[in-house]
Amino acid sequence: MINRREVNETNEMIEKENLDVRTITLGISLMDCIDGDIKNLNENIYRKIYDSAKDLVSTGEKISKYYGIPIVNKRIAVTPIGLIGASACKTEDDFISIALTLDKVAKDVGVNFVGGYSAIVSKGMTPKEELMIRSIPKALSETERVMSSVVAGSTRVGINMDAVRLMGTVIRRTAELTKEKDSIGCTKLVVLCNAPDDNPFMAGAFLGVTEYDRVINVGVSGPGVVKTALEAVRGQDFETLCETVKKTAFKVTRVGQLVAKEASERLGVPFGIVDLSLAPTPAIGDSVADILCEIGLEQTGAPGTTAALALLNDQVKKGGIMASSYVGGLSGAFIPVSEDQGMIDAVNAGALTIEKLEAMTCVCSVGLDMIAIPGDTPETTIAGIIADELAIGMVNSKTTAARLIPVIGKGVGDTVEFGGLLGHAPIMPVNAFSCADFVNRKGRIPAPVHSFKN
Repeated sequence: MINRREVNETNEMIEKENLDVRTITLGISLMDCIDGDIKNLNENIYRKIYDSAKDLVSTGEKISKYYGIPIVNKRIAVTPIGLIGASACKTEDDFISIALTLDKVAKDVGVNFVGGYSAIVSKGMTPKEELMIRSIPKALSETERVMSSVVAGSTRVGINMDAVRLMGTVIRRTAELTKEKDSIGCTKLVVLCNAPDDNPFMAGAFLGVTEYDRVINVGVSGPGVVKTALEAVRGQDFETLCETVKKTAFKVTRVGQLVAKEASERLGVPFGIVDLSLAPTPAIGDSVADILCEIGLEQTGAPGTTAALALLNDQVKKGGIMASSYVGGLSGAFIPVSEDQGMIDAVNAGALTIEKLEAMTCVCSVGLDMIAIPGDTPETTIAGIIADELAIGMVNSKTTAARLIPVIGKGVGDTVEFGGLLGHAPIMPVNAFSCADFVNRKGRIPAPVHSFKN
């Protein structure tokens, strides 16, 4: 049980340090919705999601009011549509009709986003999965709350370079179809390696086929809490630094566990995991980059950045797993550029480049996230950047991802404004040398030798 002292500490973290439950995500299996007729399939999907999620938002609001804990987002994750739509979908427009159904039911139940317009093609693509992937640009341009992801690699099977090359085209096309809104469609699209089945964070959320019929997963975030805790031990040794991060992560995870259990009981849905991720927001004081500076860097991107981030990520996980038996998802430190004011400042100061961000992703959660790049970046270059990021995940047996935003009509020196939690970002330069001959090879990159663990 949480005692009175912990309650007081939690109130302090909420009021002054931007502690929040970033999301309650309801995972919903759509396996029992599969039908050979597209109309029946869409009706089944709408009914299953609506019946399962109609009380999600009101329940989240009641829990927030009862405990005084901000719950920022209520979200839904569904079984990858590349699987669910395979029997009924004959054209791209058939898949797009499912995206429109997801968008409608998300609006009707009041959630912020629905994730799972996705395909898992780590080793190869079926014709229907390729059709679904090609439908993504139009689907994202015609919806508001649908999030999309493609899993194109894993440690066990390698990297599907056919899918990676296709995603370069898909991302570019998505940018073009949403160029009137600064290519915002690309903020809702991510390519992953080693994607977990229980991730509550968008855009990479979907309900894996290993999961329950319905499940509650909670994502907690507290960069401001960690930074404030570290201010009290400024200049002290590494042991003190690590203990402080670990103890703070423990407290934050306890808040997530409390909310997750309460939501599970009130909704009558099994509790899945708490994802303790230091996910920043554009708000001042809610920045992972600021934590790295508090650890001792003049600016994020300076020498020592990767080591500091490795320390932070590891201690966050160590604290989290002591607070809950079911820590999962991604759990670590996110380093999105547009959503973190400290990262934006580092880019503008010339301290942080895409290449340094790529190095940082070797030791933290996810990868190259919410990075705006010039709108004229070639499709093959986009694919090459994705391939680099997935290779880090494959070789290191960790989740990595790329969420790149080629902003049509803008170049280096410009700034793009997405609004809300998506924030704003400077356009970052990319390496101008071509990788076209590499990414245009057909097939896949084999799994690394250490994948053979049978």
